[in-house]
Amino acid sequence: MSNAAKAAEITRIEGLIQSLTQKVAETQAAADTASDEFYAAQQEYFAAITEAESLQAQADERSAIAETSARRAGQVAAQLYRNGGDDSALQLFFSGSADNADELLSRLGTMDKLLEYNRSVYDDAISARNTAQSLTDRATVARDERDRLQQVAEQKMIAAQEAADAAQAALDEQAANLDTMQAQLAALKDTTTQTVAGYQAGVAAREAEERARREREAAEAAANGGGNGGGGGSAGSGGWVRPHGGGRSSSYGPRTPICGSQGCSSSYHYGADMANGCGAAIYAANSGTVDYAGANGNYGNYVRIQHGGGVSTGYAHIKPGGIAVGRGQWVNSGQVIAYAGDTGRSFGCHLHFEVYINGGYTNPVRFMEDRGVYI
Repeated sequence: MSNAAKAAEITRIEGLIQSLTQKVAETQAAADTASDEFYAAQQEYFAAITEAESLQAQADERSAIAETSARRAGQVAAQLYRNGGDDSALQLFFSGSADNADELLSRLGTMDKLLEYNRSVYDDAISARNTAQSLTDRATVARDERDRLQQVAEQKMIAAQEAADAAQAALDEQAANLDTMQAQLAALKDTTTQTVAGYQAGVAAREAEERARREREAAEAAANGGGNGGGGGSAGSGGWVRPHGGGRSSSYGPRTPICGSQGCSSSYHYGADMANGCGAAIYAANSGTVDYAGANGNYGNYVRIQHGGGVSTGYAHIKPGGIAVGRGQWVNSGQVIAYAGDTGRSFGCHLHFEVYINGGYTNPVRFMEDRGVYI
């Protein structure tokens, strides 16, 4: 090959390498953006659930007050007009007082107080009823907004998955071709066969190391006994198993935010955390279909599994490269789906585990306990 042809080939290969690198960077940036948008939409949806439930609870409370007040007013009215509105009750009330002005005035005063009290109770009932109706109307609007945000979150999830798949495809393409192109480039710049052989040996060694790593992780997961043994906890009813070993490091519900270099955690914890060490296996809590496997904003690397009947589970903060399943894949209960890490807004390696009912959050600790699994 002439020097000119060699130079042209070097330029071409360098351009291909740069193109691969740029494609990886661009698709990863798009995946990061889509991931953040998915997380934001999901959290906004969760907040809308809380708002709708809070407004409905307030409406129910005011309705109960209105009903109690109305019943109390009715009791007073019945006491005053027990005989269906005729004047016999009043005659009894005032009997024997006609000749005693003080007694008459006293009884008139008592009646006036009763009437005043009844008016106050009645006004309370009307006010509570009106407030209850206003809160019910607001709760209806909030539920509509909740449903809209759920659809937005699902759309963002699909977009994030597609972006993550594109980024992974670009990365796979780079991994498959970069070493070969670099070997070719080195051979063009250094004509000794030793250089080409060295690159080829390096590629083979890295592939062997990656195979060994996967085999080692699989062996460790098998040694832990899967989700049905010591690693993932004992099985409960209906195929449910503990999704991770270790103790519960944080529970469900309101909490004091934790802050660090990555920012602050949320003030409401929608899941339960289990800590069993960096790289420890994460198991499918039950059989189902993976409908998301990729980055999810502050959740870091995240997997969601649909189990049927409106029930799904989420697994967050998975280590880089630690997702072992893909979208659309069927997984069995207790199957290793990922490995614990510290991605996203996390403060140490752990599994953040969530349970969803029809897409909305629920208490995973109570949900699993009802099925004989303790986390």
